Amino acid sequence: PKTVRRERPPDNPEIREEMHKIAEKRRRYGYRRITAFLREAGWTVNARRVERIWRREGLKVPQKQPRKGRL
Repeated sequence: PKTVRRERPPDNPEIREEMHKIAEKRRRYGYRRITAFLREAGWTVNARRVERIWRREGLKVPQKQPRKGRL
């Protein structure tokens, strides 16, 4: 073949667990802020990797509820 494809190393399950812990505590934080928290905790992570794991795990920032009566 003209292209060589390499296998991506599997995602670290400890990172996923840590992401879930942070996402449960801080529901309004997205993947970028969680990336910052992981780096502060000593993990060597890339924002793109965190975003990929974020999407695979189905994590989302909940939508803000509109205030009733506001016009």
